Amino acid sequence: MTEPMVETTGGRLRGSHSRGVLAFKGIPYAAPPVGELRWQPPRPPAPWAGVRDALEYGCWAPQNQSALGEVMGAETGTQSEDCLNLNIWTPGLTGRRPVMVWIHGGGFTIGSGAQGIYEGATLAAHGDLVVVTLNYRLGILGFAPLAAVTGGRIAATGNEGLLDQVQALAWVRDNIAAFGGDPGRVTIFGESAGGMSVGSLLAMPAARGLFHAAIPQSGACHTCADPETAVLRGEAILAATGLDAEGLRTASREDLLRAQRLIEGGRVEGYPLSRIGSLPFMPVIDGQLLARKPIEAVAEGSAAGVPVLAGSTLDEWNLFGAPAKAIRALDEAGLRKRLDYLVGEEHAPGLIAAYREALPARGGEPGIPQLFMAIQTDRIFRIPALRLLERQQPHEARVFNYLFDWPSPAMDGRLGAAHAIELAYVFGTHTKPGAKAFYGGDAADAGALAEMTMDAWTRFAHRGDPGWPAYGPERRLTAVLGLSRRLLEKPLEVERRAWDAVPDAWLGSL
Repeated sequence: MTEPMVETTGGRLRGSHSRGVLAFKGIPYAAPPVGELRWQPPRPPAPWAGVRDALEYGCWAPQNQSALGEVMGAETGTQSEDCLNLNIWTPGLTGRRPVMVWIHGGGFTIGSGAQGIYEGATLAAHGDLVVVTLNYRLGILGFAPLAAVTGGRIAATGNEGLLDQVQALAWVRDNIAAFGGDPGRVTIFGESAGGMSVGSLLAMPAARGLFHAAIPQSGACHTCADPETAVLRGEAILAATGLDAEGLRTASREDLLRAQRLIEGGRVEGYPLSRIGSLPFMPVIDGQLLARKPIEAVAEGSAAGVPVLAGSTLDEWNLFGAPAKAIRALDEAGLRKRLDYLVGEEHAPGLIAAYREALPARGGEPGIPQLFMAIQTDRIFRIPALRLLERQQPHEARVFNYLFDWPSPAMDGRLGAAHAIELAYVFGTHTKPGAKAFYGGDAADAGALAEMTMDAWTRFAHRGDPGWPAYGPERRLTAVLGLSRRLLEKPLEVERRAWDAVPDAWLGSL
């Protein structure tokens, strides 16, 4: 078979083929955000002459190593500020297939669209669609609110990473037909920070019309910084680096990442995490790209007509809590102190009582750490997904809920159905080397789970529904995906009702 060639707005690309799927990797969708373009909105890429090889992944966004690599399996790539590239897998260059554009997670500070778990060939072949994965600027280079604290000398609002995603979607609109894709049937999907990015894109006028369906996984429309907190985070960057605007523009990548590490650890004097938030780099309500909280914009119809499939895993927060000594040692006083801060002292007692009542139905008597992790799972992930569906439903009836309850074998099974456990089954990459230890891809039913999950995701991309009834306030129908697919009415209802009195301001990553 001859090498596949595609003509794009930037020039000709040479791809590769394997097992009936064509791949094009490391495609620049924006100019390198370096030098004078650091912290600037993305610019179109410069065209090239001749044929450009698209055979290897491009560079990852600059990032620090994550401690979660010990649990999930470490994976790294070459890092560079010249990181705005994307990858495409397609069954063929003719026809008009639905397109699925993946936005990776990682707390807005780590990860890449080039991670092996996101390799798109299996999903593309399974669903006869085009799969795109992308990189965007992360951490201090992508979500640094510097405009106010530098007097406008650096115009960054803290949403440059989101602008990268918008630029990538515009590139897909203009070019995906050459790869056999339909620019009028684009589904965005992402997990964790990627799901929160999807939630932000649902609210952004700049993204309107660039996608037509959305799957936010374990992240929705509740994670963004208010303007006041954003200013504090900008001040923390100045304090951590000791630099002014000009110094920041010319600072080395390594120095910026060291400052980012200090900020994330709450080790900048005067700017503890209790003051700037536990996720210091995230989208910002800047009055421009995001005029209000994404959940408020969705409620007002910002994503009218866009079908949404949203959900979470059963034990999301176990990934972060189970390995943490401080969580394992939590006592009653510590539980109450943490929840007073996270949900407000007026809401903490009711939540504790509700989860104490409800958790035994899941098996066993819950200890205090298990109570805390279950509440955090719902505060950050499950309840935001349900509220997104509820706010979107008046503007689009096709809203669907899932709950993933496949347990990870890692840490002797103590993680349960932890955060990120669905990823290998969405992409059908559960058998990749290194994936089995966390995802349990060698279990007898893993192949069936991958088929079931890919069936639902790709059917949603094709038809606007995943194969089960829509979610609504009366029955709250939810597809539970794990050893089998079960359609449940009002699952985990005692826990859900406990959040009715808790305002949106307490939900998501604070």
